[in-house]
Amino acid sequence: MEKSNIYQYLLAAIGAAIIAILAQVTIPLPLVPITGQTFAIGLVVTILGMRLGVLSVMIYILIGAVGMPVFSGMSGGLGIVVGPTGGYIVGFLPSALLMGLYMRKFGVTISHAIIANLIGMVVTLVFGTVWLKIIADLTWTAAFMGGVAPFIIVGVIKAVLAAWFGVVVRRRLETARLIVANT
Repeated sequence: MEKSNIYQYLLAAIGAAIIAILAQVTIPLPLVPITGQTFAIGLVVTILGMRLGVLSVMIYILIGAVGMPVFSGMSGGLGIVVGPTGGYIVGFLPSALLMGLYMRKFGVTISHAIIANLIGMVVTLVFGTVWLKIIADLTWTAAFMGGVAPFIIVGVIKAVLAAWFGVVVRRRLETARLIVANT
């Protein structure tokens, strides 16, 4: 294995660790808590780019699915992934992919990173709400009120902050030549 490959895998593992740590920042709500996961995913994808960002999210989901307590509230296991909030977790993957694709196409500027993070927020909320509706056998209105409405304002704030912090950190790391180009 090449030295640069090991370095990139290390960056992806660090990204997964950042997601796991920020997932513990939670505000409990009746159906679905507000967590730091979406902020962390936006931050990681903005900093590391599509390939390593998606890999970080995959690692995070896999280690949580096998039982490591990395999901919000120090939870883990397949039961969480297939439970009522599992759609949000599953939605993190296409969210990261679409965010990364958007920034790859349009560049990693603050304005494009904000748009990408907002896209990621919408994708995560759609996956989570559809899943919540099906698993919890809710009406669409109840699923929307419990799975989307409480998260819109907070989600926009998290998307903007993740984009801004992510671009600042990415630029500093690029300046220090710590991120390999074309990630």
